[in-house]
Amino acid sequence: MNVKKIANMIDHTALTSNKSEAEIAVLCREAMLNEFYSVCINACHIPFAKTILNNSNVKICTVVGFPLGATFSSVKAFEAAEAIKAGAEEIDMVINIGWVKSGKWQAVQQDIQAVLTACADIPLKVILETCLLTREERVKLCEVCRTLNVAFVKTSTGFSTGGATVDDVALMRQTVGETVGVKASGGVRDIETALAMINAGATRLGTSSGVAIVNGLQDNQSDY
Repeated sequence: MNVKKIANMIDHTALTSNKSEAEIAVLCREAMLNEFYSVCINACHIPFAKTILNNSNVKICTVVGFPLGATFSSVKAFEAAEAIKAGAEEIDMVINIGWVKSGKWQAVQQDIQAVLTACADIPLKVILETCLLTREERVKLCEVCRTLNVAFVKTSTGFSTGGATVDDVALMRQTVGETVGVKASGGVRDIETALAMINAGATRLGTSSGVAIVNGLQDNQSDY
């Protein structure tokens, strides 16, 4: 797999609360230089990022209900709609994990549907936070997402007790089939991990280490 193809699978990510506009500007310029698929940023930075990414192919992705997923569905839907109005081209939402743990599957599905409706034609990625779920809960969530025909299921926020694992990605891919994307996020920091996630079925990588991953592939291209 060549450098450009892997680069175009990366959502170049900066979601910590202390990111300055100068750091967001660097993120955007790195994304353009390396031909990453998108920058994944907090919604407040969307208008600023647009000024830098204007006339580039790099998309703007943002997060909704982040990182806990525990707010009202109507709030998540409003967040998504406002982010799209500001210029977001992809939305990553966090599920209501407490509802999953309570077995409130209809409420979980309605929560995702509310954001999906607000997104209209904008791709929606659904963050499962796999580190907090049983295998059965991961499978059930992927089945719900497959039924709703969301764009992607995503492993993690990167803000909980663990990130993506190869086993989680493989299970998600097996469950959603080929029509729904799988995004591996959290702990994808080097080319070896990135390739392992891709080989397990990931079609997008969420990482703040995109530059290191691409540089690692370039430095070791003969090995891959």
